[in-house]
Amino acid sequence: METRGIEPVPEAERRARPRELFSTWVAANISVLLLTMGAGLVVTGGLNFWQVLVVSLVSPVLSYGLVGLISIAGKRGGAPGMTLSRAVFGQRGNLFPGALIWVARWGWETINAVTGAYAGLTVLDILFGIRPSTPLTIIVLVAFVGCTFVISGLGRKVLNICTAWSTYLFGAFSVLVLVHLLMASDWSAVFGRPAGPTAMMVTGVGTVAAGGISWVPSAPDFTRYIPRSAPGGALVGYAVGGAGLVVAPMVMMGAVMAVSVPDLSSTSDPVSFLGELLPTWIAVPYLLMALVGMLLINSMSMYSAGFTALTLGVRVPRAWAVSVNAVISLILGYLLINVVQNFIGSFVSFLSLLAVAFSAWIGVFGADMLRRDSYDAAALMDTSRTSAYWYHGGFAWPAMTAWACALVVGLLFTRVDWFSGPLASSWPGRNGLGWLATIVVSAVLYMVLPKRAGS
Repeated sequence: METRGIEPVPEAERRARPRELFSTWVAANISVLLLTMGAGLVVTGGLNFWQVLVVSLVSPVLSYGLVGLISIAGKRGGAPGMTLSRAVFGQRGNLFPGALIWVARWGWETINAVTGAYAGLTVLDILFGIRPSTPLTIIVLVAFVGCTFVISGLGRKVLNICTAWSTYLFGAFSVLVLVHLLMASDWSAVFGRPAGPTAMMVTGVGTVAAGGISWVPSAPDFTRYIPRSAPGGALVGYAVGGAGLVVAPMVMMGAVMAVSVPDLSSTSDPVSFLGELLPTWIAVPYLLMALVGMLLINSMSMYSAGFTALTLGVRVPRAWAVSVNAVISLILGYLLINVVQNFIGSFVSFLSLLAVAFSAWIGVFGADMLRRDSYDAAALMDTSRTSAYWYHGGFAWPAMTAWACALVVGLLFTRVDWFSGPLASSWPGRNGLGWLATIVVSAVLYMVLPKRAGS
């Protein structure tokens, strides 16, 4: 069990290697929701095979390029991302973006818990003919979240072992699905689709990339055990490569499936839908892999959420800090399964709002990285007025101002089921690039705002 909390890892204890990150970012993307995104690019976006291919390749480069760049801060400071954020926003100021990002994690973990529960219920139905019911749903959801809590509570070494094996298993089972698609798909229909508008390609890139953006604040959490001497380019390369290995083929598989089964893009339960779409000999192992993937994604998210809770002042051991998010994801997961009917709509709306909260932080933190190459370990852990990161009343006002302004700007570009900003109809808003505009605004504002000594 990993016993270290948010305190920076001494250089002598940093024995991790950059290549371990490859399986980490593979595991972070093993989600059947990528299939529904790929289907949506064809059915809703009207894109053809080659356009979807471009979207599936560009999206992970854009989003996980940012993940890799921000992860460099982890090896520089040896601490989790939200703890390093104290150096940017101030000891008190960091509580604001930290709390917002922590709350956003609740939704991400809830989405994953619900998808994992769907996978478990579907496998039980296929193998044993056990039909879903409310009591069974609760049991499967509790079991899923419980496993997530155990893995994330044990910490980094267990996560590394699990993500490494999941990479091998995902590759093997994906080959089965690809073979089935090669044999069963109407390729003349797949390649015969006319090209869609370029604007929809841009929208597709923005939508698919938004999922990766949500991992950026957590990126340093997985690199703090890597020596400072490790090349930063390797961290970026393994992040992009690991994510691309999953995102591109799964988005493409969803696009190919949608040509003959367009309902894949709008199903309320993408997991059971796949159980009906694929032959049993492929569906069962693939859904089991989807279950493992959701379990690991949630474990990684809770692992990071535990650090965020500790940074916000929750005074418990790291292993127990993740229990707070576990309980919340159980409650929200039950509500999402039994109350909210439009699952995919809720998912897309959540991603849109999530990207705003994360993007405002990314721009400020990333711009700050350009002017600092180290972090004061003692100052990070000192939350009193004596801390070098206390600044002015506990706030670094240039960072806080840039973050707050960018948050408002991001909301102006956002449109979800229950909210539409006045700039949602602009080019960035229409094309799902509000998160990118938010990052640019926050970074530029932070760089141009005057800074007094010590801030």
